[in-house]
Amino acid sequence: MPSPPTISELRKAGEIGDDEIDAAVDVVMESPETSAYPVGGGHLLNLALAVQTHDPTARALADSDRSEKFKRKMARTAILLARPDRR
Repeated sequence: MPSPPTISELRKAGEIGDDEIDAAVDVVMESPETSAYPVGGGHLLNLALAVQTHDPTARALADSDRSEKFKRKMARTAILLARPDRR
């Protein structure tokens, strides 16, 4: 059975737009514990799990010496690599 697509793959297929990804990054920055975030009309993304399972992002968000811009880029990377669940 194939793995579910990543957010990046769904973006390339036109199912998820950059505005939705940007909004998800905003949520990570405000509420990193968010576990069920709707994306693409038919998907739920566990933002907390996306950050926790991408170690470079988890470390960056916990590092007070990192800039907001860097943290946002790392959060976006974790989101793009994440595999959301179908609703």
